[in-house]
Amino acid sequence: MRKPSSRIREEIAKLQEQLKAAETREAERIGRLALRAGLGEIEIEESDLVAALEEIAGKFRKGGGRVNKPTSAPVAAGAPARQAGEA
Repeated sequence: MRKPSSRIREEIAKLQEQLKAAETREAERIGRLALRAGLGEIEIEESDLVAALEEIAGKFRKGGGRVNKPTSAPVAAGAPARQAGEA
């Protein structure tokens, strides 16, 4: 059954609100990370900063960025696991 256009408009309005909330969360997250990295203390033209951030984003999109790697090597099946402090 087809939805009336008013119902579709309501759904679109809800989705726009969800999008705005998601963008706000993302902006706050990126802003906090930028401040932790010290970007708030750097005097730089906005266009230069945007260009640098686009370069970083491109690097991660291509898979060239840092990936969360395990902190210890995996233990082979059957091998005894090392305890903390063992060399």
